[in-house]
Amino acid sequence: MERSFAEYLLRKTKEDYNKISEDYARTRHFTWDIENLVQYVSSGEKILDLGCGSGRLLEILKDRNISYFGIDGSENLIEIAKRNYPDFKFQVTDVLSLPFPNNFFDKIFSIRVLMHVPSKEFQLQFLKEAKRVLKPGGLLILTAWYLWKLRSKINFLLMVKNAFLKIIGKSKLDFGDALIPWDKKAMRYYHYFTKRELKKLVEESDFEVKEIWTTPYDLYLVAEK
Repeated sequence: MERSFAEYLLRKTKEDYNKISEDYARTRHFTWDIENLVQYVSSGEKILDLGCGSGRLLEILKDRNISYFGIDGSENLIEIAKRNYPDFKFQVTDVLSLPFPNNFFDKIFSIRVLMHVPSKEFQLQFLKEAKRVLKPGGLLILTAWYLWKLRSKINFLLMVKNAFLKIIGKSKLDFGDALIPWDKKAMRYYHYFTKRELKKLVEESDFEVKEIWTTPYDLYLVAEK
């Protein structure tokens, strides 16, 4: 993917989530997909929620004795997170350039965020920034949509359509990419990962992958700095 087009998709993703922020937050109260991740949190730790959205991760962490930081590129989602969880720290920031010192966090959670980062170049930048702000021995816990278990036939067809257009030189997107509609308000950018692709990408960022597994929809990965 050309860098200029990837930069456009980054801006578009931010704009799209600002457009759909209220609808998105209203449909994101469930925690069944992340409840098992609480096992990686210990008392007294500094936790970064990288791409926190409206703060959904706090539903499983808010009663833990932790120092929590939530960041996101969408101003509107951060405002909703502050409204929902006024006792916790949130800020708008670029997820590719984190405003924290080196070796600052014990754990970083990133729930369905990397799949919105276009191009391998920016995906690696995302992961290397996460590594930079993690303490030695710290863990990155991330999830992403799984290529071989797409959520709907429409999503599958959109990805296949893009692959065909890519082959004939009519798409600027990468293989595994798709633009998925949110009603008529936005066409959100996604990259669907295979298990092998995600593991290799994280290892290229100099993490040690400790665990990787799949569920009916998602890939889960735990890596150590």
